[in-house]
Amino acid sequence: MYVCSCFGITEQQVREHADKGACTPRQIASACKAGTDCGSCVRRIQALLGRGACPRRELTDRGESDVLGADVALIPASAAADDRAAA
Repeated sequence: MYVCSCFGITEQQVREHADKGACTPRQIASACKAGTDCGSCVRRIQALLGRGACPRRELTDRGESDVLGADVALIPASAAADDRAAA
Protein backbone atom coordinates (compact mmCIF):
# COMPACT_ATOMS: atom_id res chain seq x y z
CA MET A 1 0.00 0.00 0.00
CA TYR A 2 1.23 3.50 -0.81
CA VAL A 3 2.21 5.75 2.06
CA CYS A 4 3.39 8.72 0.02
CA SER A 5 1.47 9.19 -3.19
CA CYS A 6 3.54 12.27 -4.11
CA PHE A 7 6.67 10.13 -4.57
CA GLY A 8 5.13 6.65 -4.89
CA ILE A 9 6.64 5.33 -1.64
CA THR A 10 5.10 2.18 -0.20
CA GLU A 11 4.82 0.88 3.36
CA GLN A 12 7.36 -1.78 2.44
CA GLN A 13 9.88 0.84 1.32
CA VAL A 14 9.42 2.79 4.57
CA ARG A 15 9.97 -0.44 6.54
CA GLU A 16 13.12 -1.20 4.52
CA HIS A 17 14.54 2.25 5.29
CA ALA A 18 13.62 1.75 8.94
CA ASP A 19 15.41 -1.61 8.94
CA LYS A 20 18.48 0.19 7.62
CA GLY A 21 18.32 2.61 10.54
CA ALA A 22 15.93 5.45 9.71
CA CYS A 23 14.17 6.15 13.01
CA THR A 24 12.22 9.33 12.34
CA PRO A 25 10.05 10.72 9.55
CA ARG A 26 12.84 13.20 8.79
CA GLN A 27 15.31 10.34 8.30
CA ILE A 28 12.79 8.55 6.07
CA ALA A 29 12.44 11.78 4.07
CA SER A 30 16.21 11.96 3.66
CA ALA A 31 16.26 8.40 2.38
CA CYS A 32 13.36 8.56 -0.11
CA LYS A 33 11.69 12.04 -0.04
CA ALA A 34 8.47 10.68 1.50
CA GLY A 35 6.80 13.43 3.50
CA THR A 36 8.65 16.30 1.83
CA ASP A 37 5.95 17.47 -0.60
CA CYS A 38 2.40 17.80 0.75
CA GLY A 39 3.20 16.22 4.13
CA SER A 40 -0.04 14.25 4.41
CA CYS A 41 1.89 10.98 4.85
CA VAL A 42 4.04 12.04 7.81
CA ARG A 43 1.62 10.69 10.44
CA ARG A 44 1.39 7.36 8.61
CA ILE A 45 5.19 7.19 8.48
CA GLN A 46 5.31 7.90 12.23
CA ALA A 47 2.83 5.08 12.82
CA LEU A 48 4.90 2.67 10.71
CA LEU A 49 8.07 3.57 12.61
CA GLY A 50 6.34 3.04 15.95
CA ARG A 51 8.10 3.51 19.23
CA GLY A 52 10.33 0.44 19.11
CA ALA A 53 14.08 0.21 19.40
CA CYS A 54 16.09 2.15 16.86
CA PRO A 55 19.18 0.37 15.47
CA ARG A 56 20.66 3.74 14.51
CA ARG A 57 20.47 5.00 18.11
CA GLU A 58 21.96 1.77 19.39
CA LEU A 59 24.97 2.21 17.09
CA THR A 60 25.33 5.84 18.14
CA ASP A 61 25.29 4.82 21.80
CA ARG A 62 28.16 2.42 21.07
CA GLY A 63 30.06 5.10 19.11
CA GLU A 64 29.89 3.21 15.81
CA SER A 65 29.23 4.60 12.34
CA ASP A 66 25.72 5.36 11.28
CA VAL A 67 23.95 2.52 9.46
CA LEU A 68 22.70 4.91 6.77
CA GLY A 69 26.24 5.66 5.70
CA ALA A 70 27.10 8.91 7.46
CA ASP A 71 29.49 9.00 10.37
CA VAL A 72 27.88 9.96 13.65
CA ALA A 73 29.61 12.72 15.55
CA LEU A 74 28.78 12.79 19.22
CA ILE A 75 29.09 16.34 20.49
CA PRO A 76 28.38 17.18 24.13
CA ALA A 77 25.42 19.55 24.47
CA SER A 78 27.61 22.19 26.12
CA ALA A 79 30.03 22.20 23.15
CA ALA A 80 27.16 22.52 20.68
CA ALA A 81 25.76 25.45 22.68
CA ASP A 82 29.19 27.10 22.66
CA ASP A 83 29.37 26.71 18.86
CA ARG A 84 25.93 28.30 18.43
CA ALA A 85 26.82 31.19 20.74
CA ALA A 86 30.03 31.88 18.80
CA ALA A 87 28.18 32.05 15.45
